[in-house]
Amino acid sequence: MRTLVIGDIHGGLHALHQIMERAAVTKKDNLIFLGDYVDGWSQSPQVIDFLIKLNKTHNCVFIRGNHDELLRTWLDESKDNLLWYKHGGEATVLAYATVSAATKLKHIEFLHALADYHLDDDNRLFIHAGFTNMNGIDFEYFPKLFYWDRTLWETALALDKNMKIDDLLYPKRFTLYKEIYIGHTPVTRIGRTTPVQMACVWNLDTGAAFKGPLTIMDVDTKEFWQSEPLPSLYANEKGRN
Repeated sequence: MRTLVIGDIHGGLHALHQIMERAAVTKKDNLIFLGDYVDGWSQSPQVIDFLIKLNKTHNCVFIRGNHDELLRTWLDESKDNLLWYKHGGEATVLAYATVSAATKLKHIEFLHALADYHLDDDNRLFIHAGFTNMNGIDFEYFPKLFYWDRTLWETALALDKNMKIDDLLYPKRFTLYKEIYIGHTPVTRIGRTTPVQMACVWNLDTGAAFKGPLTIMDVDTKEFWQSEPLPSLYANEKGRN
């Protein structure tokens, strides 16, 4: 039995199929999805359809991403968001134009049921973006930061690599959990296209919404598998580029 964690998909169903095949995923594996299933490429509704079906045959944890919450708000509350529209929402709105009302209701149910985070028995935290409270997830004053925060990753990037964990200046947030797995902020921003570890934080967003691949990783062995870069799978689309 493996525990496999999957980065931000952003409507790239072809890439999701590729990594499932390349990692040889079986029903014995535990699958943890870090969120942002939608917005970018043209298959956001199909991605959600796939995940709903997958949940019936596999052990899955689905975490809420900020783009998933933006879609839920649009579908469930009919709230337009121009900023969302410009950051991948346009492709999603167009894709849902041909989706039936019954399917939309199933998608709304799926989006409502997403988890803010997952903490496993080995004290490994899986969360889309991060948290800000120095005492951890149970003390977070603003739950929306679970899928909007960027300070956890920014702090990990800026941390002095020579600082010891018992140093008085060491960020307490990095001492609470054995490992923290996130997406949300593409590692392509620092010129990478593979999972990046900083302190105890592993970032699995390898830029699938833009020009990078989608990634799935075994959290125990750190072996990972990737799709082809998404622009090569959606040649006539722009994604979020």
